[in-house]
Amino acid sequence: GIRKALGLYSNLRPSILKPQLADASPLKQSKLENGLDVMVVRELTGGIYFGQKTKAEDGSWASDEEKYSVPEILRIGKIAFETAMLRDKKLVSVDKANVLESSRLWRATITELSKDYPEVELSHMYVDNAAMQLAINPAQFDVIVTSNIFGDILSDLSSAIAGSIGMLPSASLGATKCGMYEPIHGSAPDIAGMDMANPIATILSVAMMLEMSFGLAEESKAINKAVDKVLDQEFRTADIYSEGTTKVGCKKMAELICENL
Repeated sequence: GIRKALGLYSNLRPSILKPQLADASPLKQSKLENGLDVMVVRELTGGIYFGQKTKAEDGSWASDEEKYSVPEILRIGKIAFETAMLRDKKLVSVDKANVLESSRLWRATITELSKDYPEVELSHMYVDNAAMQLAINPAQFDVIVTSNIFGDILSDLSSAIAGSIGMLPSASLGATKCGMYEPIHGSAPDIAGMDMANPIATILSVAMMLEMSFGLAEESKAINKAVDKVLDQEFRTADIYSEGTTKVGCKKMAELICENL
């Protein structure tokens, strides 16, 4: 509801495996030799989550409509291409164009838009293959752009590869600098008040906010560097703990990051 009201139609989720946490990834080290730094650009206010919902009165069937317009695809596509321009200039558009009409429109629109960004290498991938490729060779990806439902699934998969959802921030943006920044995990009510949560994703969300909404790149880098220093010192919350490191709680981790800032 907040995203819709503020017109935040794009969700940017970076999945970065920090070298200090290589052992936390479920993938074999051989799959991570070239690192992991993937940005998933997910359309956020359209598609099946916001489409017409219908169900039979007797409960015998139900349907959800997957619907996209050209303007909706263009605006998320522009953000994805511009994001790719700031990175390695490689963009993978993920769809299911072999089955879905909405995906065929998505692919055609993204392809047409690519003419405005000749420096960006555009490729297309079906969502089932994209999921498989993220698991077997994540280093091939730079920026991924996709629909609401596919982005929901693939961004969670890419975050799992990075070791812990407690490490990953996100930004929800629209046509202005106004945005909403949050860790990709939920509020974790099962561990509320237990001083167990990993605060790093929330802290890194602030770093994203400083850079993307306020243009404070140096301050953003300072926060990221402080997080790296604490990880270099081998302090870990429970979700990223491994033998030989020092386990700390949520409050202590935050204090350590502040001390290194």
